[in-house]
Amino acid sequence: MDLQKHAQRQDAAPRVTELRASDADRDRIADILREALAEGRLTADEHAERVEGVLNAKTVGELEVFIRDLPAAHGRPAASPYAPPRPAPGAIPEEADANIVAVFSSAVRKGRWRAGRRMHAYAIFGSVEIDLSEAIFEYQQVVINAVSVFGDVQIRVPENVALRGSGGGVLGNFEVHTLDSAEPEAPAVYVDGWAVLGNVEARPKRGKRIADILDRVHHKVDRTVRKHLGR
Repeated sequence: MDLQKHAQRQDAAPRVTELRASDADRDRIADILREALAEGRLTADEHAERVEGVLNAKTVGELEVFIRDLPAAHGRPAASPYAPPRPAPGAIPEEADANIVAVFSSAVRKGRWRAGRRMHAYAIFGSVEIDLSEAIFEYQQVVINAVSVFGDVQIRVPENVALRGSGGGVLGNFEVHTLDSAEPEAPAVYVDGWAVLGNVEARPKRGKRIADILDRVHHKVDRTVRKHLGR
């Protein structure tokens, strides 16, 4: 009798495809569709139509329909998160490539710009915003030294880089949202510093992914140019 009950419970258990989809499931499918669009496997209209379907999907099985004809849905193993080591002493010069200072004012660095190996950010009764979500990374390791005194330093990075931090607060808040990348060659951003009666925060900017990982961008641009030229 116990075996029969156990068998009945197994038969009654829903299959994976029948389970309700979570936001994480939808994000995973959306990432695959975004990559397929970038690779030219989907047109812009196809991508928009499938993304709309993903947002309205209720089960895991309904989500899988939208990637069934894409290579990512067939046997490509998921990459393990990569936890980068901190730069070795002397690997990155102590002199900053850029100083971003706000004293009783605000300073912003965002948009399409080239990130150096080391940046210093100082917010003294002011605010500093460093947005790396669209930046060009010329180096794999980037160190940001952030100091806030009665001020605020906000740092945003693409969601597919690695993010690490080391620092503290003195009657203030120092917070770095640790992030691992699935790509060992992806840039790693290290945020160090102190918040004295102020705030320092570094976190990923969701929906922003870096395409310029080292020299990969040059190969991508070359492929795009040749595609438009019909070569």
